[in-house]
Amino acid sequence: MKFLREILGMKILRHEEFEEGCKASCNGPYDGKWSKTMAGFGPEDDYFVTELTYNYGIKQYQLGNDFQGLTIHSKTAVANVKQHSYPVTEQQDSCMTVESPDGYKFTLVDQDVTGDPVTKVAIGVSDLAKSLEYWQTLLGMTLFEQTDTKALLGYNADKCKLELVYLGQPVNHATAFGRIAFSCPRDQLASIESAVKEAGHTILTPLVSLDTPGKATVQVVILADPDGHEICFVGDEAFRELSKVDPEGGKLLDKAMAEDKSDEWFSKVASRKQ
Repeated sequence: MKFLREILGMKILRHEEFEEGCKASCNGPYDGKWSKTMAGFGPEDDYFVTELTYNYGIKQYQLGNDFQGLTIHSKTAVANVKQHSYPVTEQQDSCMTVESPDGYKFTLVDQDVTGDPVTKVAIGVSDLAKSLEYWQTLLGMTLFEQTDTKALLGYNADKCKLELVYLGQPVNHATAFGRIAFSCPRDQLASIESAVKEAGHTILTPLVSLDTPGKATVQVVILADPDGHEICFVGDEAFRELSKVDPEGGKLLDKAMAEDKSDEWFSKVASRKQ
């Protein structure tokens, strides 16, 4: 959270604690207590938002090659890297690449843009043509740019794009994999599910309603592309209520981190093993 806040300059939009695993596997294949923190540069209606899931009691995740990183245009983020002497793994002209404490890549461009600073999220694919057939033809994304090894797609020219990066090898999700989510009108969810099913592709979670205590109930359908990347489509109407910025989100997060005794528990377990 220090990296997201002090280096990238993201804001905490909302934070929620859960006592048991999500029935749509929002927190991965874990059944215990977990939390969800939404962080970004502005409200979820207009900005790309990162969803961080923290599973209490899980000390480490193994990274794969599925997530290729986020690109952020922000002079402030670049200045923060320099000010804090944060390690830079790659440097090229006005771009630098840094890694979060968990090893996720962020490419920072020393340039401000109008609107959302997050301009693209990149994922690895094993067959670019097959992935384009899925994302462009089946899911209806617009293709904006393409080379022999990359393709840039999106649902809106002015919003964050999805970049498919050809790896030349199978995609390995390891244990740290996540998912990409899009909101759309609720009445489109059934037709999306039907089209994917008819095309013979994987549906991980059939259309289901997810409850959040004291908040809106949202409908989601979760898919998997040819490389197993998880994709969640969520009903926009309820999601707009659920995703409102919580002014207390940062305080709730800080309180949860202050009360978390996981590090103490891990150190005791390590001592017993020794």
